[in-house]
Amino acid sequence: MVSRLANIPGIGVDRMGNAADAIANPEMLRLENLDTDIAPPKAAIDATIAAITRDDANSYLPFLGTHDLRRAAADRVSKTTGVAYDADSQCIVSAGGLSGVLNSLLALIEPGDEVIITDPAYAGLLNRIHLSGGIPKLIPLTVTDNRWRLDLNALEDAINPKVKAIVTMSPSMPSGIVHTREEWQAIVSAAENADAWIVHNAAMERILFTGEPVLHPASFDGMAERVITVGSVSKEYRMIGWRVGWVVGPKKIMNDIGLVSLTNVVCQVGIAMPGAAAALTTDDDGVAAATAEWRARRNHILSEMKDLPVVIPDGGWSLLIDTVAMGLKPEDASKKLFDDSAIAATPMTDWGQEDRAGRYLRFVFANEPVDRMSDLRERIRKAWKA
Repeated sequence: MVSRLANIPGIGVDRMGNAADAIANPEMLRLENLDTDIAPPKAAIDATIAAITRDDANSYLPFLGTHDLRRAAADRVSKTTGVAYDADSQCIVSAGGLSGVLNSLLALIEPGDEVIITDPAYAGLLNRIHLSGGIPKLIPLTVTDNRWRLDLNALEDAINPKVKAIVTMSPSMPSGIVHTREEWQAIVSAAENADAWIVHNAAMERILFTGEPVLHPASFDGMAERVITVGSVSKEYRMIGWRVGWVVGPKKIMNDIGLVSLTNVVCQVGIAMPGAAAALTTDDDGVAAATAEWRARRNHILSEMKDLPVVIPDGGWSLLIDTVAMGLKPEDASKKLFDDSAIAATPMTDWGQEDRAGRYLRFVFANEPVDRMSDLRERIRKAWKA
């Protein structure tokens, strides 16, 4: 194995998903993977179907994305942040959000640089830090009043000259933490003190259960010149299969990110970009309705598992249960659920440190309606005898 893969064990979700697919049990609750059964915007589907017949959509060009999509993405980030972004010089289209994250990291850091990220964190983000040559600097999420909070003292202590970037996400995978204004202020202060970039994964920023407005790091005073926003249509717009994202940031770095993008994946999916642009510009994107449905599913799971050590997510698509507190290793808890109760759920092995993220099992609530989960507690009781 080459050295760049030495610290990249995988994400676990693929193994759980493959195992569930192989069994093909229609009673299996698919709580292992970030899919959703809620349809994309109609305008996006219609635009994609039309694009299949268009010659200009069957093209490498333009390499950094169509102007319509770049304009729509730049406008989306401008509206959220209050910062005016130029579509031509400050936005490029990526082949999905995580491709945008990797391209940004490759343009920002040298091998051996440290990159701050929370613990737990999505293993795919941790792996991309490793792949780009960075060293993840893990900042604990702690549980306060049964909700996640960022350890501000640990964040402050992590600042040193080796830190070159901070990767953020709110709501975050897999925890569902939504950062408070105090936490965001600590994050942007840490970036300023370290003279570091913030690479902000905004894929789920509107999937909020708090009733509070979206907070974005670029909206804080003086931060627009050091924040890079990576978005996608995968989560909010329910367009996972399109593989379309965008990177928006200050002009001084966008040429470098564009060069990495051109070198890495060459271009985006041509027939997918018109649908993504339609999703971003339609008046009926369905995000509010979908969020209400995901909130109802979250609430159902919380009700079913109220006597178990579940941490409440304030947004996103997933929640975590501390199976170690119940005397079960997450991988054992996952196997028992799978074998005895037809529930697929992914252990958080390698999604942070073993004594932090490694304590948890993840339940995704975006892909199963409430009626399918009506007997969830009984299934858990059967598997775990708890």
